Amino acid sequence: MAKHTADANSPPPRHSQTRMDDFWQKHMDTTTKNKLIAAIAKWVATSCRPVNVVEDEGLADIIRIASNDWTYELPSRATITNHVQKLHETEKAKVQQALEKTKAVALTGDYWTSLSNHNYLGVTAHFFDRQWKLESYALTVMKTEERHAVAEHFMKVAGEWDIEHKVVSLTTDSARNMIAAARQLPFEHMPCIAHSVHRAVTVSLTNSPFDSALAKCRRVVGHFKHSPANQVELEQQQVTHHQKTESLAQEVSTRWNSTLEMIKRVQRNAEPLRDALALHTTNVAMPSAAELEKLKKLEAVLEPCR
Repeated sequence: MAKHTADANSPPPRHSQTRMDDFWQKHMDTTTKNKLIAAIAKWVATSCRPVNVVEDEGLADIIRIASNDWTYELPSRATITNHVQKLHETEKAKVQQALEKTKAVALTGDYWTSLSNHNYLGVTAHFFDRQWKLESYALTVMKTEERHAVAEHFMKVAGEWDIEHKVVSLTTDSARNMIAAARQLPFEHMPCIAHSVHRAVTVSLTNSPFDSALAKCRRVVGHFKHSPANQVELEQQQVTHHQKTESLAQEVSTRWNSTLEMIKRVQRNAEPLRDALALHTTNVAMPSAAELEKLKKLEAVLEPCR
């Protein structure tokens, strides 16, 4: 009875009412904003995103929804660029410290051409740390105007990182300009084994007993690769034959394993390919049963070279 009396005399509980301002005006604190700027900069740098992604209103909306801060504005391009530069300087300092502690460095290098037809040289350093763990760091991806000054390019990179006296070997492909440059450099040249194997494969297949079968494979692949409509028909046939839908692999002379991948996919999709080709009158023919048997033997030879 006393308990009931006390309850009856207690003041009613007070409920605080949520204001509209509390719901809409939640602001991100400065620390969180700075962390977000750093995260965006790292994302742009490590995922090769364009800096102007910070002008994407869709990205801003996602962050606003996630943070419940509807006043949030993305950082400017200049801000992200500055953070990326600082990130680069920080990582470069770490690499320099690691290189200072090691006594021997091996370099690998390769020239390549961008889609916009610009030449670049990539150089990577490899060494063992004090715990015998192999470390590898990209030292540069530098734009080059001419490829005949190969030796100068490598010496420039070694000089910028102060490792000229530590480099014990340079591994490159066996291109003529690389071989010529290696004779001018003060460190041992190591031809890339994978590149040598690839060259051995491509040279061996030239004018070989596999020529006819490979030529047919290339024509079949081209027939479906160069026509979206033909590709759709192939996918329909793959479904009909209860196979997974997959595109064919194009053979490219400079792409490692492309010959192997081309013949594997042609063999795997022999029936869907044959039925898809039968839908139209075409001069593209599938490899014969005997040629497919040859390709099977070729696959067995090339697979260990992958």
